[in-house]
Amino acid sequence: MAKGGAGRLTEIYVSTDIEADGPIPGPHSMLSFASVAYRADKTLLSTFAANLQTLPGSSPHPDTLQWWSGFPEAWAACRKEPRAPEQVMPEYVTWLEQLPGRAVFVGWPASWDFMWIYWYLVRFSGMRPFRENALDIRSYAMGMRKSEFRMTSRSYLPKRWFDELPHTHVALDDALEQGAVFCNMLAENHRSEE
Repeated sequence: MAKGGAGRLTEIYVSTDIEADGPIPGPHSMLSFASVAYRADKTLLSTFAANLQTLPGSSPHPDTLQWWSGFPEAWAACRKEPRAPEQVMPEYVTWLEQLPGRAVFVGWPASWDFMWIYWYLVRFSGMRPFRENALDIRSYAMGMRKSEFRMTSRSYLPKRWFDELPHTHVALDDALEQGAVFCNMLAENHRSEE
């Protein structure tokens, strides 16, 4: 693994997006997830994406199904060739372990995406590669802008932070877009410290 300053592992920012059929794991299922590994300079290192079979005994939440009805293409994408979580999650751990540095979870919102990934990792691999750490993009924006949290939705954030990448509710598309936003913010924040 690559070392940063003073012998520390270089941080690799793992932008992750999940799609689910309800508000919490267990009664409901994670349908799809994707992670995109970026260096701080926005170098794209690797991607991981998978569609998952639903959990035995789980069922979709009616409100979530109603939301999905507005995104039929994304729904079709997350239901294509689903695999068993007990196969996918250990593969995901292996992918994370092969990254050339310390994996730092990045989400938008991290509270949502991390909850699902953490639960599935512990349940199906017994591992906690991120420990209990997750970096939230909107919280980072709040700190950078010295604003209230409500002022960190997409409509309030500077357009310069956004690359021309789609936000489709397909996990890989959204993980790529959100990761690029974070790297742009990180670069601007570091420039302001110089």
